[in-house]
Amino acid sequence: MNESLQTVYGAASSSVALEQRNRVLRNTYWLLALSLVPTVLGAWIGVSTGVMARLGMGMSLMVFFGGAFAFIFAIEKTKNSAAGVPVLLGFTFFMGLMLSRLLSAVLGFSNGPSLIMTAFGGTAVIFLAMASLATVIKRDLSGMGKFLFVGAVMLMVALIINAFVQSSALMLTLSVLMMGLFTAFMLYDIKRILDGGETNYISATLALYLDIYNVFQSLLALLGFAGGERD
Repeated sequence: MNESLQTVYGAASSSVALEQRNRVLRNTYWLLALSLVPTVLGAWIGVSTGVMARLGMGMSLMVFFGGAFAFIFAIEKTKNSAAGVPVLLGFTFFMGLMLSRLLSAVLGFSNGPSLIMTAFGGTAVIFLAMASLATVIKRDLSGMGKFLFVGAVMLMVALIINAFVQSSALMLTLSVLMMGLFTAFMLYDIKRILDGGETNYISATLALYLDIYNVFQSLLALLGFAGGERD
């Protein structure tokens, strides 16, 4: 009798856990799609006004890192409250504004708009591929987290150095590494949601947004470097 009750209880608990994971994943995807709206708006304002292009490299880095870390801190503090979603959307607007420097440079090419659409389509394909792969992988990927974090820190340091060195060859190499690293992050973050390792959809959205943002940015930089055409 006790064994039967334990079996029923275990099945009920598994069903509740599965429903919770599905709800987090569903809410994450909806919020992720919504986050593209302020991102596009921020990018459009940045390109139209040229506000980021007028800032020097040092000031741009200070604005980017100061603003990004402040927003991420605020998101983590408000993720369990009603303010969490507006703060996250404010962050995505800010990130769109930061992206405008690269977008302006690519739009300087005669085929700039097609390069941007290609980068967007390529990022969407990568995301769908990682989302599909995460559903079929049975292995626990939680051990990847530390290695990916160390890789991200090393990459960030290299990007800061190259902002002052301005080496095209190093920039190309870092863009390739960034695309690979954040594609792996994408798989890791989706798998965490599916396995129940992330139960807050705002935190999950933030992680996936940063993955997508960095893949898109690196892919666009590579396309601009390799396929940009001047009039």
